[in-house]
Amino acid sequence: MKILVIGGTGHIGSYLVPRLILGGHDVQVIARNPQPQYADARLGWQQAEWILADRLAEEKNGTWAQRLRGLDVDVVMDLICYTPEQNRVMLDAFAGRIRHFLHCGTIWAYGPSPRTPYRECYPRRPITDYGRRKAQIEADLIDAYQGTGFPATIVHPGHISGRRWLPIDPQGTRNGVEIYQKLAHGDTVHLPEFGRETIHHVHGDDVAQMFELAMARREAALGESFSAVAPYAMSLTGCCAFVAALFGRTPNIAFVPMRELEGILGKTAFGATATHVEHSPCSSIAKAEELLGYRPRYTTEGIYRESIEYLLETGELKI
Repeated sequence: MKILVIGGTGHIGSYLVPRLILGGHDVQVIARNPQPQYADARLGWQQAEWILADRLAEEKNGTWAQRLRGLDVDVVMDLICYTPEQNRVMLDAFAGRIRHFLHCGTIWAYGPSPRTPYRECYPRRPITDYGRRKAQIEADLIDAYQGTGFPATIVHPGHISGRRWLPIDPQGTRNGVEIYQKLAHGDTVHLPEFGRETIHHVHGDDVAQMFELAMARREAALGESFSAVAPYAMSLTGCCAFVAALFGRTPNIAFVPMRELEGILGKTAFGATATHVEHSPCSSIAKAEELLGYRPRYTTEGIYRESIEYLLETGELKI
């Protein structure tokens, strides 16, 4: 098939585009820079057709919709749509003339989970602007499918990670290599007062796998949403224990009240931790397993192992 991937050079697209090309499809990639950010362009990318465009700039000057209407494709995968207004342009541009439309959402559209693992049929109660926008896009796409047959599928990734993209760390932040350094050396790591809060990672290649499966099993995927996450969530304490064990250590954890954690981590890092603590995501993959045959290759432990190996190889993490 002819497949258009919008934003195909990022965390997901770096793995998705080679999968599609190796699957025998004709792949067009819309991006500002014709180079994958998290993959080697020499592997599986030679047959990609590049469409160089700045989506935000063209949305502002009104040429984006015109560009989309001029494309002849069977499948559209939109990986970088963040507002309902952006999505309405996609609906207008492709209604009635494509076989399948796949949108990349987020588990932040779910909000904090009153029941775990969270299933896609549970109510959406997002608490962030980002989550609310993504939840509205999902609702608009489902309405379009039910009302006019617009062939939509929504994939909601967890915390996307990869070899060259550090995962949400065992403190719930993206504070670089600092916490890995501490866990490797046996230094004190500060966690929220209980440490049982959860994070739910997913490897970029497993998200790509789900997009590919949803396209291949179109009839099962139409009008549906799927959580793209690792087989299970992990607590912050469990993440610390695993990373420390890679270096033959037991983690030295100090549990402190949230009100004290900001002074220890700093405002930016604490903001990330607070958001992850409040959500404590834990999503189910049962629906994707049953309808799509989704089998994630990576657990959270596997994601940490791969990322830490990369940090060691590049010298960013020094032991």
